[in-house]
Amino acid sequence: MARKSLKEVRNQFKKESNIFDLPVRYDDLTARQKKYVRDLYVKKQNGLCLYCNNPLSKTPVQDKYIDWSLFPEHFMKYPIHLQHNHITGMTEGAVHAYCNAVLWQYHGR
Repeated sequence: MARKSLKEVRNQFKKESNIFDLPVRYDDLTARQKKYVRDLYVKKQNGLCLYCNNPLSKTPVQDKYIDWSLFPEHFMKYPIHLQHNHITGMTEGAVHAYCNAVLWQYHGR
């Protein structure tokens, strides 16, 4: 079986879901849908981090102490995270993994 192109996967996702408008409820998404939604935010944000406003393709300025024991072991495995509100469950945007840690540890988000 031939591997599907990214375009084919995106088209299939669009057909299989009703997710076209942002924000969406984070907990209702599959892992594949989370990646797709994260990519939509990256595009919408012109490749900039929602929190620090620096390019998501670059390492953010890491000027705050992070207590890494508060986070899952593989928290930094993926450099870009899909930020969501833990109260409403709604997605907010794409952020650096480090910025996601800052948002949670310092701002309760």
